Amino acid sequence: MSAAAETLAPSSATREFLDQDHKLFINGRWQRSSTSERTVVVDPATEAQITTTAIAGEDDVEQAVAAARAAFKGEWSKINSHNRTRLLLKFADAIDANMALFSELEVLDNGMPVGIATYCVRKAGSDFLRYYAGWCTKIHGQTIPVSPMEAANGDTLTYTRREPVGVVAAITPWNAPLPMAVMKLAPALATGCTIVLKPAELTPLSALLLGHLAKEVGIPDGVVNILTGHGSQAGAALVAHDDVNKIAFTGSTEVGRQILQQAGGNLKKVTLELGGKSPVVVFPDADIQRVIPGVVRAAYFLQGQNCMAGTRLFVHQDIFDEVVNGVADVVSRMKLGPGLDPSSEMGPLISAQQRETVMGYIQSGKESGAKLITGGEALEGKGYFVQPTIFSHTNQDIKIAREEIFGPVLFTQAFGDSDLQAIADEANRSDYGLSGSVWTRDISVGLKMAALIDAGQVSVNCHAAVDAAIPFGGNKLSGWGREFGQEGLEPYLKTKATTVLF
Repeated sequence: MSAAAETLAPSSATREFLDQDHKLFINGRWQRSSTSERTVVVDPATEAQITTTAIAGEDDVEQAVAAARAAFKGEWSKINSHNRTRLLLKFADAIDANMALFSELEVLDNGMPVGIATYCVRKAGSDFLRYYAGWCTKIHGQTIPVSPMEAANGDTLTYTRREPVGVVAAITPWNAPLPMAVMKLAPALATGCTIVLKPAELTPLSALLLGHLAKEVGIPDGVVNILTGHGSQAGAALVAHDDVNKIAFTGSTEVGRQILQQAGGNLKKVTLELGGKSPVVVFPDADIQRVIPGVVRAAYFLQGQNCMAGTRLFVHQDIFDEVVNGVADVVSRMKLGPGLDPSSEMGPLISAQQRETVMGYIQSGKESGAKLITGGEALEGKGYFVQPTIFSHTNQDIKIAREEIFGPVLFTQAFGDSDLQAIADEANRSDYGLSGSVWTRDISVGLKMAALIDAGQVSVNCHAAVDAAIPFGGNKLSGWGREFGQEGLEPYLKTKATTVLF
């Protein structure tokens, strides 16, 4: 395992973007924040400052929400579904035209390897917008046959309309900046809502570029507003604002609970995509040549800073050593380094604080008696790098098995010839229920086990099968509601029933 000594230089287009005076995007204009304060954006691979961005205050939130409300009632409400489709397709084309710039910004902002960044920009950026562009013209109500009304002296017609909820506040995390922003923007715009986007203060750059492109492709002023800054200020003000109709949040379970409390003033709609501690269950007949790389991807994608990460690995005792040692062999040879180096296989964690948190969990694992199989150290030198780490233990009562670490730490445990329900009970021993996977050649066993795992999304012989068309969301402490697919439109819509007496 190694780490590159220095990062490669970004392109001239990226350097030009970083050198800009980054302001707030409100009502189609870039303006300074009311606080006049700035936050430093750091490259986690080098710990160097790469730019600064504005910190929005309550006055800026007021302006952004007012702009979104005016646009919702004004020009945006008059744009028909066909033209919304055209605008979203133009938006997707603009992302593709700036693919290299977005990818480099994601790398410098977040630390992920450039290949993963490019994949995410396309798969969960432009492709996601195109998927929801197709839904703009397919949102419709129903005509409903009703029983005769005693007071009615004639025929009746009852029908429903699906209407946009109004102003959406989207609060997104730092682990996949562009995908998380587009996952909120796309269904909001497809349904006819307007939006105020508050990206994570650690990774604001791709959201700012989205603001430039929204203006460029002709999305009307006020429809998309972008406020950089702190969750405790701008985020909290958006959640509590009475003129915001819906909160779309992705982040920690702790903050999700706070949002539920703060959003109750006007009973706004809330969707929460929160934490995870996903099980990966490997049966003795599984194809080990598929399992080993599958487990590596499940546990260490985005440096393990991934809510769907398969960080609890359950393997049948007959193949436990073969699987775990195979995974350990792969990750022990991983090249850790700056994401702009195409040979880097894993990047740094997002910040010094996150590295400290992850190392605290690793120390806890060591102290609790878990067997350290590989990794377990932070790398010396610049950058917030932590070795991909594997622990094994005989039960899940220890901290590293129960709590979401959000870092490159995998907990492993063997199981015997128990019935499927007993294995599922062990896999479900978690407060979370976001994702999971089952690995077996027996499709009957795979489907039965998938049905028994208490999670919003389960895969067989793969992990975290994400697509714009597949509903995504969690059970238990992993969240409220669903995103993606047709179900992802529902939180942005309301139903109005109308009855006409002839």
